[in-house]
Amino acid sequence: MAVSFDTEIQFLKGIGEKRAALLHKLGIDTVGDLLNHYPRDYIDLTEPVSALSADPTIPCAVRAMVLSKSGEQHIRKGLSVFKVRAVDPDGTELLLTFFNSKFTVDKLQVDEEYVFYGKVSGSLLRREMNTPLIFTLAEARQLIPVYPQTAGINSRFLAAEVRLALSGLLETLEETIPSDIKVQNQLCHLQYAIENIHFPASRHDMLIARRRLIFEELFTLSLALSAVRTARDTPAPVAMQPVEIEDFLDSLPFALTEAQLRSVREICGDLAGSTPMNRLLQGDVGSGKTVVAACACVFAARNHTQSALMAPTEILAAQHWETMQKFLAPIGLRVELLTGSTKASEKKRIRAALAAGEVDLVVGTHALISSGIEFSRLGLVITDEQHRFGVGQRIALGQKGQSPHTLVMSATPIPRTLALMIYGDLDISVIDTMPVGRLPVKTYAIDSAKRQRAYGYIKQHLDHGYQGYIICPLVEPGEVDLGLVPASEYAENLQKHDFADYRVGLLHGKMKAAEKDEVMRKFKDGEIDLLVATTVVEVGVDVPNAVIMLIENAERFGLSQLHQLRGRVGRGKVQSTCILLSDSKSQDAQIRLRTMCRTNSGFEVAEQDLKLRGPGDFFGQRQHGLPQFAIADLANDVELLSAARKAADQLLKADPGLTDPAHRAIRRKVDKMLAEIGDRPN
Repeated sequence: MAVSFDTEIQFLKGIGEKRAALLHKLGIDTVGDLLNHYPRDYIDLTEPVSALSADPTIPCAVRAMVLSKSGEQHIRKGLSVFKVRAVDPDGTELLLTFFNSKFTVDKLQVDEEYVFYGKVSGSLLRREMNTPLIFTLAEARQLIPVYPQTAGINSRFLAAEVRLALSGLLETLEETIPSDIKVQNQLCHLQYAIENIHFPASRHDMLIARRRLIFEELFTLSLALSAVRTARDTPAPVAMQPVEIEDFLDSLPFALTEAQLRSVREICGDLAGSTPMNRLLQGDVGSGKTVVAACACVFAARNHTQSALMAPTEILAAQHWETMQKFLAPIGLRVELLTGSTKASEKKRIRAALAAGEVDLVVGTHALISSGIEFSRLGLVITDEQHRFGVGQRIALGQKGQSPHTLVMSATPIPRTLALMIYGDLDISVIDTMPVGRLPVKTYAIDSAKRQRAYGYIKQHLDHGYQGYIICPLVEPGEVDLGLVPASEYAENLQKHDFADYRVGLLHGKMKAAEKDEVMRKFKDGEIDLLVATTVVEVGVDVPNAVIMLIENAERFGLSQLHQLRGRVGRGKVQSTCILLSDSKSQDAQIRLRTMCRTNSGFEVAEQDLKLRGPGDFFGQRQHGLPQFAIADLANDVELLSAARKAADQLLKADPGLTDPAHRAIRRKVDKMLAEIGDRPN
């Protein structure tokens, strides 16, 4: 049958249902997905080295002629060894060893030349290579693609299926980038790019292809985010006049830092401007973003408009409400809390008060965007930890008013390039200093051999009247076999044994909201000494008396997530400590742990996290309005990102709705990306 980009992968020759199920694990469901499953690396066979000069620390390509093959040697049950003697063009002998590979060795022909790829070891007189990859001389004229793979699916199989798909599709590929933009940005044709990203004759050809495909991905993203912004934009904001808030600043029990005051000035300047504010307020954990947001609410209230603050969890919303009450009630502002667990009678009262203009600030969760919530005059929308909301949810809250001003707060430090992508054209304010008296959290990485010492260290703090956390990773079904223990079982064991003399509490995401609130109340009131928790405490829990944290299986958390968790301690004036416990020897895990021990800077942590995990997984969950990238890397492709954004603006000026038939292909890609993000504009 003829295939197209949309053909289900199981119908491509050589695949079928079983292999299709395996390919699904790689995100490959259609022929188009297969062609967009780009190699992660290449084996370069174009310049083989001599066996004698090969670097023993890295895999190398060695061209050699097969001299002889030994018979099968049975080492033990289930293990057979085959030896093959070969010689390279310089006359150096190379001994090749294969395990359980009779079929592979049988295919090798004596007196034939091949290119063998692997690590070379041995002496000057005889070099050796174990289980090398084998290529014919014809194959050795190009780079061999190495794909992300899974059990049952290897790179050779993927390469063969990609060749098969390309043979029937290359001629019918529809160009997605307009020709003038291609010329301006020196981009190759799509057909060339697809062919040479998979099977380049040289590294130069691969780089040309790669550049084109990265540009296309970022170009599509720029167009998609522009569509989202267009859907959000409306002509005129709620008009606000410059007003004084000095009396509010004087009423606070502390002085704002210069970075906080700078952010307040920037925000108030936007609120009094002629266009709607779209500003991102970034600050590390504990840097004091909430009081800056309170200043914005005071400014809005004195302009006779209402404010809404949306937080991702009930715990965080309740905490914001308490803080805002403390700041704003003394100057007469009316603050309400509205979440999913608010009693029906209370909801009814708050809804009526909002509609009547009797509430200055409402703090809540996504309950704020539910039907039946109406504002008298909504002037300012604040979202906290905005990457946890879909773009559509943010738009929905804004639509409760007539183009209200928007302030986005994030305690997840985001590299500027990534912030530009997520938040589009938002202006950015950064609180880059900590309040006076805050001490950096001391961070240590240990393995399980030092667990008891760590427990003893925690007890020392508890004995002095302080509190602590132990964080457990979420355990999925079937993972207990890997040595992971669910938080509930872990807490129970601690209470029975190591911490029998202390009050141990438990907090996890599957508890009902009322149960979570009760546990947090007890912890804040000092009725719990040690809180065992999952990442539900990652954001927003503020207990200054908690000064020590142990994170179990720390390798299972992303860097930014570890930084967020660490931010739950160090919120008072006592030196706090975070202990990262991990037995992982993986290079990525070691880099993460070393980074955490080296720095308390959230921005440095974020840059490293972006490099390690890429933007699609940067936040640990896919709720932030970014698609998974197949090839682009926002950490390293900044120049192409800038060029792609300019090209997108150029195209949208000429064809705002991408309705021209010549732009049909790119419009389809944009629609697909918007569907992935979950925010297709109406």
